[in-house]
Amino acid sequence: MPAEAVVFEYVKLNNQFVIPDMEDGQVAAMVVLSISLETLPNAREKIYAQEPKLRDAFLQVLFDHANIGGFKGSFTETTKMQSLRASLLEVAAAILGDDIESVLVTDIVRQDVG
Repeated sequence: MPAEAVVFEYVKLNNQFVIPDMEDGQVAAMVVLSISLETLPNAREKIYAQEPKLRDAFLQVLFDHANIGGFKGSFTETTKMQSLRASLLEVAAAILGDDIESVLVTDIVRQDVG
């Protein structure tokens, strides 16, 4: 008899992430992202209980990504997005353990300033 396939749940984090993209010490653009988590069943309450810690860790990853130029140019190209998702997954797993399967960037937009 085949093993049952795991059915994952999707948990959307409550608020968007707003990241400044700096250039020469000035804000050149604002990047806004929405993030959802693909999780094992019944992890929703654990995620929401840990959301402040998770958001803090995600913000640091997003700031670091911005600081290395991750949101400049073709910021949605596959390799840049895979790298970003992998970094987000690493910190999510450190906080949530094995409950997390993947991090999904469900919306992303960059608005140039000025």
